This record gives sequence, C-alpha cells and structure tokens, in this order.
Amino acid sequence: MSVDTTAVETVNQEFYTAIENADLDRMTEIWAEDIEGEQISCVHPGWPIVNGRQEVLRSWALIMANTPYIQFVLTDVRVMVLGDVAVLTCEENILTAGDEGDSSFAAGKVVASNTFVRTSAGWRLWLHHGSPVLQGDDEDEDEEDA
Repeated sequence: MSVDTTAVETVNQEFYTAIENADLDRMTEIWAEDIEGEQISCVHPGWPIVNGRQEVLRSWALIMANTPYIQFVLTDVRVMVLGDVAVLTCEENILTAGDEGDSSFAAGKVVASNTFVRTSAGWRLWLHHGSPVLQGDDEDEDEEDA
C-alpha cells in the first residue's frame, strides 16, 4: 500500500469520526478550500447537490445538530490515487438513533464516493457523494428471480 493510499484512508476515517463526534471544527479542517472559481461539493443521501465550502459546512452543521447518535462501519474500502487526486469508494454501514428515542436504533447502508485533492496541508476532501442502498423484504425475492 502506498504512502498516499494510507494518507487518504486516514483522512477518510477522520471524516467519518468527525461526523460521529459531531466535530464541526475537524470537519472544517478535512474539507478543501474552494479554489479558482471551483467549488467543493457534497451529495447527502436523498438531498440535492450542495456546492461551495460555506454551504457544504452548513449542511454538516445541520446534520450534526439533528443527529443524536450515529456510528459508521466502513466496508469494501477501495482507493485509487492519480497524481494529486484520489478517489475512495466504500460502503457506509450506519447505526443511528431510531424514532423511539434513546432506546431504539436504526440501521442502513449507503455507498459513498469520496474524492480528495492533495494540498499544501495534505489530502483534503473535495467531493462526498452518498447514495442509499435500498433494502427491504423484496430483496431476497428479486435475487431469486434473477
């Protein structure tokens, strides 16, 4: 595993840890700055695209303020480094507080693509795109029909 691959995986894990800990200061450090008219972007599952550093960080602040508990277990992590750009894909296996309050939990899965850029401060997140994986009782039946 290359030094760059390891560094990207480390920053990626710090991104998810910042979400789990509702650490907006760390989240702010992880995201790249908008540069030369180009803006960072984020696609939260079920949301329209959010563009620009200020708006992206505001979206995370809203999520953190309204999420009493969340935990990520990342699986199928894959990294590709091409010069000063790296793409990491993974499955986010998510455990979060349920609708019943402190005593209930809900689980879900999101597939994510995280694009990082190399900066003078190290690897920074440029684009996060999360897409929900629909799961339900019909899933087993669909696999049998295939």
